Amino acid sequence: MIKRKSLMASLVVVCMLTLAACSGGSGTGSKNNNENNSGGNTEGSEKQVELRVMWWGDQARADMTNEVLQLFMDKYPNIKVIGEFAPSSGYFDKLNTQLASGTAPDVFFLGGNVVDYANKDVLLGLDPYVGKELDLSDMDDSMVKYGTLNDHLVHISAGANARGIVVNTKLFEQAGIAVPEDGWNWEDYARISKEISDKLGKGYYGTYNFTFEGLDIAFKQNGSQLYDMAAGKLGFTEEDALNWFKYWDDATKAGGVVTPELAVSNPIDDPSKSLITTGKAAMNLIPSNQLAAYQSLTEDPLTLVQLPRGPKGTGVVFESSQGLSVYAKTEHPKEAAMLLSFFINDEEAAKILGNNRGVPVTAHNRSVLEADANAVDKIVYDYTSRVSEATKKEPFAISYNPPGFSEFEKVGKTAVQEIGFGRKNVEEAVKDFYKSAVDIFNNNQ
Repeated sequence: MIKRKSLMASLVVVCMLTLAACSGGSGTGSKNNNENNSGGNTEGSEKQVELRVMWWGDQARADMTNEVLQLFMDKYPNIKVIGEFAPSSGYFDKLNTQLASGTAPDVFFLGGNVVDYANKDVLLGLDPYVGKELDLSDMDDSMVKYGTLNDHLVHISAGANARGIVVNTKLFEQAGIAVPEDGWNWEDYARISKEISDKLGKGYYGTYNFTFEGLDIAFKQNGSQLYDMAAGKLGFTEEDALNWFKYWDDATKAGGVVTPELAVSNPIDDPSKSLITTGKAAMNLIPSNQLAAYQSLTEDPLTLVQLPRGPKGTGVVFESSQGLSVYAKTEHPKEAAMLLSFFINDEEAAKILGNNRGVPVTAHNRSVLEADANAVDKIVYDYTSRVSEATKKEPFAISYNPPGFSEFEKVGKTAVQEIGFGRKNVEEAVKDFYKSAVDIFNNNQ
């Protein structure tokens, strides 16, 4: 009798445990986030864990990212997520310090410099989690390939975009010049920039100088590239660089380009201080996902036009804007993979994030956002669609920054300023820049 009672009690305990296990992590999700896709019934979801996540950006991006992280915690109450963010100017210094001390976040955002971190072996290989905790079934193949380095998936794109020329159409209207259309060339660009400045007068400029920011595009338009990852070498020559730097030196001397002094106080990559938003510059090179930020700061109507063409085309592709990687030493790899999956697949998350980091990398979420797109977002969707169609006829390789990119960026921008402020002529500056680029690349292999 005692044995029978003991047996019955054991069965009750087993049933209770079974029910508890079945109910674990079963929170409601979006259409694309059922339990099989998002890892809701994985072993990793049964533990109480804490994840740290770090990204760069302004307060607006921080607010929307934190809202998405809260959504994730609502769905998986056993996972606590602590968000951290920093301005782009100091983000990678902070991340590098944490990596060096072994205190890096479980999940952190990277951009085109993901190659640097993959080569340092600080990124977790995500392949074992694909199809389980990490659902990539609706993600663009090109984005999956972008995150696969050294034969391992180490990076999940959080958004995709295409670089283009932002145009302040009000300044074109005031100057009596037609807004340029896709298919123009670099001669057109220099001529129109000067015409804008001449017709609008002192204090107005046709374009920012994006010598450094447009390097890879310029190289691809002429059959080379910034970094040839397949061959493991820089993909351009000193002559390639000289041709591009000389174009901008000539355009600046002819008139129509923002002065170096103004470019320092009104940085090329800061919408809040940009001469585009203050109505003093007509054109600049930006990632398509930044159009909304620019438009929110001005009443002047803005639009996007494809870059002027070179011999091989525009050199622009639909590419990853930035994405998430997992720290190789994380104690919670499954939960981290679940967070990555949620970030790219969850429908409500997509609605919150919008196009802040680029258009969604999953087809379903792109269709969700397109259905409710405002006027600015429609410009972005239309532009990225045009780029996507163009690259079917003129395909270009995926863009990665070369190893040691932070140092490379510094010497590149220094060369631009040395030319602009007259400290070196264009030939001297490019010679020094190229030598430094080769040294940096060789030192970071």
